Amino acid sequence: MTETKPKTAKPGAAPKPRPVVRLQEGSTIKDLAERLKIRPKDFIDKMSGKGYALGPSDPVTETLAAALAKDLAAVLEIVPIEEALRREAESQTAALTARPPIVTIMGHVDHGKTTLLDAIRESRLVDKESGGITQHIGAYRVTFNKRTITFIDTPGHEAFTQLRARGAKVTDIVVLVIAADEGIMPQTREAINHAKAAGVPLLIAINKIDKPEANADQVKRELQKDGILVEEWGGATISVELSAKEKKNISEVLEMILLLTDVLEPKANPKVPAQGVVLEARLDTKKGPLATVIVQNGTLRTGDAFLSGATFGKVRALSDEGGALLKAAGPSTPVEVLGYAAVPQAGDLFQVLDGVETARAIAERRTAPRTAKADPAKQAPMTLDDLFRKVEGGEAKELALIVKADVQGSVEVLAGLLPSLSTDKVQVKIVHGATGPINESDVLLASSTKAIILGYNVKPLPRIEDLAARESVEIRTYKIIYQIGDDLKKAIAGMLEPVIKETFLGRALVRKIFRIPKVGTIAGCYVQEGKISRNADIRVVRGGTVVHRGRIGSLKHVKENVTEAKSGYECGLGLANFKDVQEGDLIEAYLTEKVSA
Repeated sequence: MTETKPKTAKPGAAPKPRPVVRLQEGSTIKDLAERLKIRPKDFIDKMSGKGYALGPSDPVTETLAAALAKDLAAVLEIVPIEEALRREAESQTAALTARPPIVTIMGHVDHGKTTLLDAIRESRLVDKESGGITQHIGAYRVTFNKRTITFIDTPGHEAFTQLRARGAKVTDIVVLVIAADEGIMPQTREAINHAKAAGVPLLIAINKIDKPEANADQVKRELQKDGILVEEWGGATISVELSAKEKKNISEVLEMILLLTDVLEPKANPKVPAQGVVLEARLDTKKGPLATVIVQNGTLRTGDAFLSGATFGKVRALSDEGGALLKAAGPSTPVEVLGYAAVPQAGDLFQVLDGVETARAIAERRTAPRTAKADPAKQAPMTLDDLFRKVEGGEAKELALIVKADVQGSVEVLAGLLPSLSTDKVQVKIVHGATGPINESDVLLASSTKAIILGYNVKPLPRIEDLAARESVEIRTYKIIYQIGDDLKKAIAGMLEPVIKETFLGRALVRKIFRIPKVGTIAGCYVQEGKISRNADIRVVRGGTVVHRGRIGSLKHVKENVTEAKSGYECGLGLANFKDVQEGDLIEAYLTEKVSA
């Protein structure tokens, strides 16, 4: 049998990247050994020789994976169990079926968000709320034209973004409610920017057209200024004029939602273990921890064991928004779940597993202290100081900004100035711009879009600064407008690859070659132009082609060592690491330096 010699890498070749082995969260040492195609006993013995005391049933945590990776020919990556099971569910394309759309209603306070939902459901939700303002997230289903639509009524875009910031993509469509008598207000614009950042299609609901001062066309003109062109004006965004109070054109809103649904074609796999997202959670004095969960994939049943963020449980009871008990809940169904061991957080993913003990073990590991790097749900936004390091790592060269100022005129100036600083390699993007102090909504939006908040003549309150610190969001405030542009120019320059600048010094002609024992080859030269400096880089040009680049080994005039030889003088040049210099060659001297782009 002929022995095959291992192939060696060519000199100068880049090292071959190590393969990535992805392990589902909860995997054991036995699972890892099998993935590496090694017998578990052999793997354990091998690691024991390197100081690891491992058993076949020990879990592979992120800390252990990082430690083992140093001794393995592979990079270990722990995939959260929810993500792994979600990928598996979505890969079963034959089992995917159409599901009802999930719609979020957003807009400025008192523009009629809950009144619209009230009209849709033909209920009296508004009467149950303090001051007519939504206090909690609610999820409700309605049936229209024999099709189901799930609505999420949020207390504001902050909750919408907080869910998304935690990795929960819940909404298919956003219905943006705008009062026809007031037009676009600060919260309206914020809602638009939050929906855009999430990549969710908008349906514009122009409400209160029953009022004498209503002006729907003015609303459409204001929308156009914000980059939203409605269909009747040649755009792509659907808009409906309605009166939620008088229940006028409510059916048209529902028809347009179903039309958008037909375009989006949302699908789910009802046959896998249930997956979803926690919309809200609370501690009931009689029932214990409760959570409103919207099922996204699979079918949730009474008795199912589940994992939810850093807690777990077993479904003791399911109830719909009306309080009726359910035995099962399929995709796009909102349910209240009884059976949690502890109160989860809004935005936590919900995943049914094969047993309570499995869920308990993973939840307990998640409650152990972890580094920020090991936490997959926490990815800090950029700061101006670390932009360059992130770009060097190959990340997208985009600088997202949220601009807050004291007056609208300043917002407009900055909204025009800052994007103009973009280059062909770095794009400056204004995610949101508005007047007023920096608030919670701004920080949450910055957290989910990895943006930097710039404040001009405004400052955040101490509690907002604390929130920004927790979310790793950078806030920079200014009193002089040109300083904002200067800081961004520096940041953008840092994001660009440094430019190699070459400064030509001089050129010499090789007239004669001297071979000196124990010294080497010396080129007798005549400096034709500029000067030849001892510390310069050089290139040897022969027949118009560069045959060598390097450094000067020695430089002499007559018999004396010199630091430079000027035009019109002769010199002796010794070239470092190059002996093939010939008569007639040109030696060009130059300096190189890295400068900001």
